[in-house]
Amino acid sequence: MFVKICGITTEEDALLAIGMGADALGFNFVPGSSRQIRPAVARDIVRRLPGGVLTVGIFRDELKETVVQTVHDAGLQAAQLHGRESAEDSSWIAERVPYLIKVFVAGDPAIDELDRYSATAVLVDAPEPGSGEVFDWSLLDGRERGRPLILAGGLDPKNVAQAVSVVKPWGVDVASGVEASPGVKDPVKVREFVMNARDAGNSLEPKDEDFDPDAPRPYDWRDE
Repeated sequence: MFVKICGITTEEDALLAIGMGADALGFNFVPGSSRQIRPAVARDIVRRLPGGVLTVGIFRDELKETVVQTVHDAGLQAAQLHGRESAEDSSWIAERVPYLIKVFVAGDPAIDELDRYSATAVLVDAPEPGSGEVFDWSLLDGRERGRPLILAGGLDPKNVAQAVSVVKPWGVDVASGVEASPGVKDPVKVREFVMNARDAGNSLEPKDEDFDPDAPRPYDWRDE
């Protein structure tokens, strides 16, 4: 089970998340967000991190040139597009960054057009992205769309196991659900979230018929 801890604002929280077993860290560049971080600060954090963790820049309706420039300036490995970016802009970005995660809100029919977005993985969030609200997981029909599915939206240590059991995603993403306050991670919550997500993922039966070894995959820490 791939676990991404989003909304990292300090080196201490980045190292905490990695120490607790997170596979990926998200750095939020969305203006006005309580977790917004400057590219230069993100760069200073990333350059001191150990290898084997995916670093992701979070953007919402940003100019495509700015997305690419920020990812490279901050030394990140992936861009996560959290807005209404067009398929054309998403594909343009995907050609210029190592990995691209495209976010769709639950129930958005555009999720059936993933090939047009050239995304490495798809993340499904609540209708109000970043709200920390849980959505109706039945909105995800479980169909294989040729991309790894990352589940977000109101996840926390208490409900992540149920979410994994119901949705059976490739990975999970959390921000506010493991915070002591906006932008500040709670060590106990981070630890419990990672453990509960992994335990739930390990209990799932493998679905060989749904696995496509040739499908694009996000960065895998086990390849290091």
